[in-house]
Amino acid sequence: MTKLIILQFLAVFTFTLSAQKVNTPEAMNTCFGAVNIFESGEFQLQFTGKKGNATLEAYPSLAEVSAENQLWCSFIASSSGELTFNASIKHGFVQMVVFAEEENDLCGEIQKGVAEIKRLHIKKDQTVVGLDYKIGGGVLYTLKLEKGKKISVLFATEEKLKDKLHLDWKFTPEVFTEVESKVVDKRYDDFAPTFSISVRDKATNQPLVANLSIEGSKNMDALYIGSDFLFNVDRNCKLTIKCDVEGYFFEDRIESVSASEDMELIIPLEVVTSGKSMAIEDIEFTPGTSQFVHSAEPKLQRLKDFLALNSDLKVEIQGHVFALGDNSFAGQRISEARARRVVKYLVENGIDNKRLKAVGYGNTKPVFEKPRFSYEEQANRRVEIMVL
Repeated sequence: MTKLIILQFLAVFTFTLSAQKVNTPEAMNTCFGAVNIFESGEFQLQFTGKKGNATLEAYPSLAEVSAENQLWCSFIASSSGELTFNASIKHGFVQMVVFAEEENDLCGEIQKGVAEIKRLHIKKDQTVVGLDYKIGGGVLYTLKLEKGKKISVLFATEEKLKDKLHLDWKFTPEVFTEVESKVVDKRYDDFAPTFSISVRDKATNQPLVANLSIEGSKNMDALYIGSDFLFNVDRNCKLTIKCDVEGYFFEDRIESVSASEDMELIIPLEVVTSGKSMAIEDIEFTPGTSQFVHSAEPKLQRLKDFLALNSDLKVEIQGHVFALGDNSFAGQRISEARARRVVKYLVENGIDNKRLKAVGYGNTKPVFEKPRFSYEEQANRRVEIMVL
């Protein structure tokens, strides 16, 4: 089914934290902050007229590419197949560069000038660029990708232009697989211990085909698409697992796995419906303030991506504080300020502010009424999102 994702891209490109906002190099108009495209669909990406921090100085041939106004997106092929897309803008011009990863750090490779340029149109003479079977103007021939191959696509236009780029993206796998349920078996030794992951609907326990990202083990680090996953573990390690299914709340796990015994992990995901909420762990603030601590950045990025890829959702950002006794004026004010700070971050990183509402609840809705441990206090000191 064709999907429409409306993404408004705003640049945030300095590195220091301030009392007003979180500044990060991973804004959406940079390679490191590129929006991940997981499947075919129709998208609208908005130029902001603001300069990103991506540099193409290592590529003399790209000297004519506009550095003042860029959009980036990235894609990892879930199977071998062929990519086509059409990107158009109503005014001005649009340039296009398609980079392919050589090893495992595409953005770093672009900075060093070692990433391969697969397709290129940098003349400032077209309002339409893309890849297709019928070529001409800014449209070049299609791109065949092997399974697991990662690309980044840079779109650039004239300075200060804030038009929307209409992107029709289509990836055609060589072999179509069953979408209802899919087993990904990466075991190389049938007699060795198995680490299995199953993604299920929380209410029905039915399999869900998910985008599953694993980090922390050389032989497992990758993005997988499936419902049931089987691995051998060659050493004891701690894995960071990120699980996404469209229309469901995302789930992140940190799991310790052993090379000496079987382990089964079931990830139940909850359908996103009006009135349901999810606590966003690890969005922490400097005590007594609404300033994010640096470690909050990865989870803020996850929340941003979740909202970007579920573009119909409107949510209430809820701030909660930990305090004993009745709700105080100071606690209420801090909870409101923290909710507004999260909204500010999301808007600065491309989420439409019309989809967001900030509310502070002070300490009126604790998870633990009488916390005894620090983790219980932290659970009360939290940020939640509720679907409106």
